[in-house]
Amino acid sequence: MPSKSPQDADVLIIGAGPAGSTLAAHLASAGVAALILEKSTFPRYKACGDGLTPRAVKELALLGLPTPASDGWVTNRGLRVFGGGHALELPWPELGSFPNYGLTFPRERFDQLLVNHAQAKGATFRQNTNANRVLRHPGTGRIVGVAAQTEQGVVEYRAPIVVDAGGVAARIATLAGRNPNPNRPMGTAIRARVRLPTPISPDRLEWLESHLELRDKRGLIAGYGWVFPEADNHLNIGLGSVSSRAGASAGGGRGLLNRWFVTLEEHWGITAEDISDAPLGAALPMGFNRRPLYGGGLMLLGDAAGLVSPFNGEGVAYAMLSARFAAESIADALARPTPDSRELALRTYSARLNQELAGYFTLGRVFVRLIEHPKVLHVCTKYGLPRQTLIRLVMKLLSGLYEPRGGDWTDRLIATSARLATATALNSGGRWR
Repeated sequence: MPSKSPQDADVLIIGAGPAGSTLAAHLASAGVAALILEKSTFPRYKACGDGLTPRAVKELALLGLPTPASDGWVTNRGLRVFGGGHALELPWPELGSFPNYGLTFPRERFDQLLVNHAQAKGATFRQNTNANRVLRHPGTGRIVGVAAQTEQGVVEYRAPIVVDAGGVAARIATLAGRNPNPNRPMGTAIRARVRLPTPISPDRLEWLESHLELRDKRGLIAGYGWVFPEADNHLNIGLGSVSSRAGASAGGGRGLLNRWFVTLEEHWGITAEDISDAPLGAALPMGFNRRPLYGGGLMLLGDAAGLVSPFNGEGVAYAMLSARFAAESIADALARPTPDSRELALRTYSARLNQELAGYFTLGRVFVRLIEHPKVLHVCTKYGLPRQTLIRLVMKLLSGLYEPRGGDWTDRLIATSARLATATALNSGGRWR
């Protein structure tokens, strides 16, 4: 028989990735008892580009997590973009809302630092704990906890609020009946690490490389590629692709990565034999692919909610953003005296995320439909990259780095377009919940 307890925490968090650990750290700082359940053993490897945009850097600063170079954090100035026969250096934009630099750091160390930070703030962490069943209130049906397989057997954990931050699998959300929307974009990515025999030059270390066209000996390959320089002469290299619907194939795989190494051999002098960490792939759920974000005691964060940008496949920054918004709503709710007022506070989480991201992600869905075919992307890069004014606008759009209010004409254009996209979705019968 499973062991039971009346309440194990104020908030039960499933998953110790960037979303779950960031939430736990913010909650613990606010005096909220947070318990993280993680099915794996840390450190654990994840398929990730290891690159953090200024959006993620901002979240790290708000979290109070130091990023010194002495610990292996590498600062970058922006993107070095290749495509259509062109090569451009595009610095991160100078904005009031975001810093003007990004970072690279190995994902397995990143997740370990975040969960350590959460524990230092007062959160509780249990690994090797696989939550595989939801517990509901017998009268209301509200989710009040989970049952998990542990080394000691099945244990039931209970809390007034349960959070699924368990990544693309979203096991708890699925068990609760919140299935992904097949009409939202789905990306795939595969990455590997390469160790170079000689130090990376400073000129190359300070730029993230983005290859908007992938080629092998036979011509164009569907998708985009990246090369992110890291500390200790390592490169994180990978490729991704996206389709406008989850049911369609987004390509990817080890074979595709090997084919692209023809280009990398010319560009970096590396081959598939130089890989130090085996290639690892993952799915990228995009554009709010699960709804509702909150309801019936269960809240969804990060990849579990489909908070990956359709524009660039970025997920860490939005996972941490959703965690910050969730922490504020939860702390407010737990301080309120009645169940009804607590529910009102919890629902503000969905409203804030919709206001911040719904319009931008809607634009991203349009973008995916335009560029999921390599020939279309080739035309865009060939004729668009040389135009400095246009590429400055595109840089802000693709990176999500623009002022939501104010700024220059490029910021106002993107912000206005995002608002119109939200209004269009609502007027056509769509619902942002």
